[in-house]
Amino acid sequence: MTKNSIALIGFMATGKTIVGQTLADHLGRNYRFIETDQIIIEDAGKLIPEIFAEDGEIKFREYEIAACKKAAKFSNVIISCGGGVVLNKINIDNLKENCHIVLLNASAEEIYKRAMKDGQETRPVIDKEDPEAEIKKVLDFRKPFYEAAAEIIIETTGKKIEDIVTEIISKTNIKT
Repeated sequence: MTKNSIALIGFMATGKTIVGQTLADHLGRNYRFIETDQIIIEDAGKLIPEIFAEDGEIKFREYEIAACKKAAKFSNVIISCGGGVVLNKINIDNLKENCHIVLLNASAEEIYKRAMKDGQETRPVIDKEDPEAEIKKVLDFRKPFYEAAAEIIIETTGKKIEDIVTEIISKTNIKT
């Protein structure tokens, strides 16, 4: 079976949403962009920070498994996966059935700059006293999970969105 979808994995603020949207637009009307976080919000009926605050991380991860399973069943999609999706092998196994797994990488310093521009309260992982130290700590912990799951690794630090999209298309051989 030929894989016709792409799952973008990586830490928060590595560009999964903007790259995913641009990639789907570039590939044309046969492709659509989806986010596992959006599926979780729809399924839970509440925002992700509320899930973490009210139900805890374990419940969030259960929603995430269901979201990955749902997303993996679609054809011709570009999926922006939540940053922690790689922590559960079930998610990657589901996604690998129909998706090229592409890791978007960025330096801890770049992630910090991008995340702080977005606002840390929207990102439970770094809503901490020292967000920069937290980013480094979580990124160091997740790095082996990202690398083990990835079929393709693309560095995003200092690159234009269009160049990242071109690189993904050439490395996955997805047809436009």
